[in-house]
Amino acid sequence: MPQGTLEVLLVSAKDLENTEFLCQGSEPQWNENFVFTVSDGASELNLKIMDKDTFTKDDFVGEATVPLDPLFTEGSLPPTAYSVVKDGEYCGEIRVGLTFTPERSSSQECCEEEQNYGGWKESSEEERYGGREQSSYQD
Repeated sequence: MPQGTLEVLLVSAKDLENTEFLCQGSEPQWNENFVFTVSDGASELNLKIMDKDTFTKDDFVGEATVPLDPLFTEGSLPPTAYSVVKDGEYCGEIRVGLTFTPERSSSQECCEEEQNYGGWKESSEEERYGGREQSSYQD
């Protein structure tokens, strides 16, 4: 599995258990970005959905599992609905958009640098002679 940066756009949810979830009921809207570092071996993103209580312990609403293999292939996925489950049963959905930026290895940077800056460049006469005036010899 590749390493890199995962940007998660948490868009919204619907049909969740109505538990005063962030004061937005069963269909909250977030539109917030989160950034994570992906390490070798990561194949899915697990989202645990909790309601926020002020004076008591937050309640578990459900969880969603997002497979990352399609993201590693495509680079980004538009906001998509994923099932939220609790105790093995469907209890709503969450919309999430994803973007993956792979980590560059030092060998990739080296080769990319050669492509960008390598090759022959025609220089002006001033560059070739260091700005010195050249005399010409004529017979």
